Amino acid sequence: MNIKGLSVGPIGTNCYIVFDNNDALIIDPGEEPERILGFVNQRELTVQAILLTHAHFDHFGALEEVRKKTGAMVYLHENEIPWLSDPMMNGSFKLQGSEVTASPAEKTLVPGKIAIGAFEFTILHTPGHSPGSVSFVFEKEYFVIGGDVLFHQGIGRTDLAGGSMRELEASIRNELYALDDTYTVYPGHGPATTIGAEKKNNPFVREK
Repeated sequence: MNIKGLSVGPIGTNCYIVFDNNDALIIDPGEEPERILGFVNQRELTVQAILLTHAHFDHFGALEEVRKKTGAMVYLHENEIPWLSDPMMNGSFKLQGSEVTASPAEKTLVPGKIAIGAFEFTILHTPGHSPGSVSFVFEKEYFVIGGDVLFHQGIGRTDLAGGSMRELEASIRNELYALDDTYTVYPGHGPATTIGAEKKNNPFVREK
C-alpha cells in the first residue's frame, strides 16, 4: 500500500491519496482539484471512496469536482453532516469571508472496522477540534490519518464551532496515544510525525 500527500490550498491542507495497485481512497480533498485528479489520472487509479476527517472548509474545498470526476461516494461522521452546506459551521464564512459548500455526503462514518474495496482500516471518533472529527487507522501498515487532531508538536485549534480542549486531549490520550509508538501520524497540516515522538515531545499533550 502507498500513500501520497499533497499540500493544497492557501493554508496548506494535507490531502492524502492512499492507493494499492489501481484502487485508491482520497482523504480530505481540500483544494486544487486539478492536482488531486492529476495524480489519480497519472497513476490510472480507480477511486473507491472520498473520506473526510471532518467538515471544515479547507478539507473539502475540492470535493464537488473530485466527486464529479471520479464518481466516488463521500463518507463523513454524522455529527457534521449538515456542515457541508453551512458556511458558518464549516468555518468558511468566519475564516475567509466567503461561502464554501458541498452537497451532502452519501455515507456515514461509524467508529469501528470498515472495508471499502480492498482497503481495511479502523475509524476512531476523535472529537475536540470539531465534534465529528475522525481518524483512520491502517493497522497493517502502521499509520494513522488524523486530520486536525494531532500535529507534529502541535494540536488542532479548539476555538471553532463545537471545539473542546477537554475532548481533544481525551481523544489524543485515549485513542491516538493508545496506538503503538511506531505508528506514523499523517496530520491535516504540516509534516508527518510518530505517536512515540508526540508522546515525548508534544508541548500540549505529553504522555503522563
